This record gives sequence, structure tokens and C-alpha cells, in this order.
Amino acid sequence: MVDGIASSLTGRRAVVTGAARGIGAAIARRLAADGARLTLLGRQEGPLQELAAELPASAEAQVIVCDVADPAVVKLAFGKISGGTAHILVNNAGQAASAPFSRTSDELWQRMLAVNLTGTFLCARAALPGMLAVGWGRIVNISSTAGQRGYAYVSAYAAAKHGVIGLTRSLALEVASKGITVNAVCPGYTETDLLRESIDNVVAKTGRGAEEARAEFARHNPQERIIQPEEVASTVAWLCSSGASAINGQSISVSGGEVM
Repeated sequence: MVDGIASSLTGRRAVVTGAARGIGAAIARRLAADGARLTLLGRQEGPLQELAAELPASAEAQVIVCDVADPAVVKLAFGKISGGTAHILVNNAGQAASAPFSRTSDELWQRMLAVNLTGTFLCARAALPGMLAVGWGRIVNISSTAGQRGYAYVSAYAAAKHGVIGLTRSLALEVASKGITVNAVCPGYTETDLLRESIDNVVAKTGRGAEEARAEFARHNPQERIIQPEEVASTVAWLCSSGASAINGQSISVSGGEVM
């Protein structure tokens, strides 16, 4: 039993994209603890295999290398899912890149949309027929507080994450009567490789110390701290549980009150 959820996902196959590390790995561990069988998607096989080896045998962890921004690759990957049906889809794969708007290149703009928004669309489209066939499904899209408010210097990323929330709301209405829910989880600054890279970037550009830069990120959170991946994973697990059956089309901020 984890946080009162007693193997509530036993028999369900959960697909987690961007599963190799950070939030994705925390989600995979949590869903496995709740009884789900896992299919781990990512672009690098080695880290995915390491995570799969760590999960309990009951998770029947499956590894599939997949670039979520490539329609043909996504179609092929979902055709390989053990048992044929993804009962749960967590669209976690994403990238973030910063630049002043005037120096946001066409390539950066398209890359942020491709990975963060188009990848979410492609995977949801691939998973949905199986969910409709069994009359049950959970789609959880990992957006960001950047999808709920604006941040300077990340216009492409914020636009993509806003798009994820729009997609979430629209799809949620289409499948509301089909036993399927679609929700978004929106973390604030979270303890991941991405945050550490951002801190390193601030240090390199400003000469500030790492702790000072980290504190600046933490100040966005009214609790004055960095979110932990396990906190995001707990929210995802709840949305996948039977207790959240009435939660649909929502964008839940995991940010200590930064977004209300």
C-alpha cells in the first residue's frame, strides 16, 4: 500500500514516456508500487533498462526506444506494447530551452512544439483506441506551471505547455462518457537534471554561486523550496486511481501555491 492506494492499478498496463530519469522515473516507480505493469519509453535504451531492472518483477517492465515527436516511430512503438493495450498513458517526455524572444529561432520553436506538444498528441492518439475498446483509461499529461502562466525567456516552451493544457481539456470532453479521463499535472521547478542544467546556465551567465541561483528558482514557490519528483508522481498516481474517476480535464499545479 502506498499513500492509501492498495494495489489499485493491478492488471493495468501503464506507458510512461520520457521514463528514464527525473519525473518520469519517479512516476514509473510509483505506478509499479501501485500494482501497474510498466512500459517505459525514451530515446536511450541504457537508462531505460537500468530503471526496468530496478522495478519489481510484478511490473513486468518493458522497454521501448521511441522518439515521441516522430509519428511513424510512435505508431510502431505502441504496436509493441505488451498485451496490446495501454490502460494508462503518462505523457512525460519533454524538453525545455530558453532564449529571449528576439533570439528564438525557428528551430528552437519547432523543437519545443514537437517534443512537448506534438509528442503528447501522437502518443494520446496511439493509446486511445485500446482504451476505448476496454472502456477504461487514464491519460495524464505532464505540463508545467509554464503552461498555466508566463515566464520570460521561455516563450516557445510556455506556448507548447499551454498547448498541452488545451489539448487535455478538449480530449477530456470527447472521452468523458467513455470511462476515460484526461488530466494535466503542472509541476513548478522540480529537482531534475533539467533544473540542474538551468542552475548551471545561470551560474555561467551571471557569475552567481550555485546555491544563490538555486534559491532564486525556489523563490517562485511560496513554500520557498524545490518540488521533488516523488511529489509529482503521487499526484499522477492519484489521477490514475479509482478515487479520481470524477477528475477530468483538470490542470493540477504541483508548485506549493505558485499557481492557484
